[in-house]
Amino acid sequence: MPASPSTARAINDRLALRLLQQQGPLTAGQLKQLTGLSRPTVADLVERLTAAGLITVVGEAGEQRRGPNARLYGIVADRAHLAALDVRTGGVFVLVSDLVGRVLAEASVPIGGDTGTGPAVEQAVATVERTAKEAGADRLHTVGIGAPGLVDPATGDLRDSGGLPAWHRSLAAALQERLSGARVTVENETNLAALAEQREGAARDRETFVLLWLGHGVGAAVVLDGTLRRGASGGTGEIGFLPVPGTTSLPSAGDCDGGFHSLAGAAAIGALAADCGLPVPAAMDGPGAAEVLRAAVAELAGQESGSAAVPAGEPGTPRPEEESAAGTVPPKAARPAGRFLHALADRIALGAASVVAVLDPGCVVLGGEAGQAGGAVLAGLVQDRLRRMSPLLTEVRASTLGGAAVLRGALLTARDRAQEELFARP
Repeated sequence: MPASPSTARAINDRLALRLLQQQGPLTAGQLKQLTGLSRPTVADLVERLTAAGLITVVGEAGEQRRGPNARLYGIVADRAHLAALDVRTGGVFVLVSDLVGRVLAEASVPIGGDTGTGPAVEQAVATVERTAKEAGADRLHTVGIGAPGLVDPATGDLRDSGGLPAWHRSLAAALQERLSGARVTVENETNLAALAEQREGAARDRETFVLLWLGHGVGAAVVLDGTLRRGASGGTGEIGFLPVPGTTSLPSAGDCDGGFHSLAGAAAIGALAADCGLPVPAAMDGPGAAEVLRAAVAELAGQESGSAAVPAGEPGTPRPEEESAAGTVPPKAARPAGRFLHALADRIALGAASVVAVLDPGCVVLGGEAGQAGGAVLAGLVQDRLRRMSPLLTEVRASTLGGAAVLRGALLTARDRAQEELFARP
């Protein structure tokens, strides 16, 4: 059945607004060209959206083009303000943006493990309020929260998860109460990271992929045919609980120790690096694991550039796989950085191979702080192992957003939901 006039107008309005969001300010002529609508229809929708306070004239296309079509129309950015939160076990990162996603203010607050639920929530909420004030926002329209743990698909609330601070579960309700009228949503942090990598990062050309999060803990997010899959209980991707060889026990319902987490979490990465003779920072969290990986990759790169001065196979030089009692430099993989990276790739491939065998995503992105720090070197090593372990061709890529992907994903989600509501009004 053909759309009614009112439905057609709504569809046209949403299409124009999406184009303005994606491409920035456009003239009426450019809107006509991109939408395929007639000139009178475009003129009507421009008038309608302007009257609704959603778009406005933000400039001109050029001095050589005069008249109505030379006006550049853009979304009214301050029509709504948004907040994004990355909630960690040790604190909260906050940013506030306008409706088109331009960041206006950022802040963070550490929250100690011995802080009670009430004081911890108050610190987090106060940080959001202070950041909004700094951004010049009278009120927040939508708040997106990324947090570790399971999000109940029926209620949208964080479920009680062992090992995570209790204040995490109270934060959304407190924000909803204090920020009167704001829409507050919670999503698993790894899912938000996958959304950001798909929209702005390493998976922009992929409709199907798996993000393997490597940070303080491990997790996975599954995107199939462009859609994020959460599972019946919201637990898709809880790969830290995956039983794998190489651990001393099995995971339990309340503790992922003994699962893949024990091989690839930050503490495990630090222990492996120390065993290989590499220096390890005192705090082995996500940033600590990233520091270890960056140093190992840099050391390996230095070894490669240094060894290039003596071509392999020259008379009097040993073969790469040999070591001599006289102290000949051992092969790259036998040195501390090489041993560490190869051993870590072996571990990561165990978890990735299980996911690949079930889902056949074609692409695995190594996300989180550690995944980004390992870069193409670690991704290449993991890909080599997967090719030997699985008949399913899988490309492995390094994250381009790293730990910042959670906050970016929370902002993208908040922006989408705010625009969904506001753009439907005309």
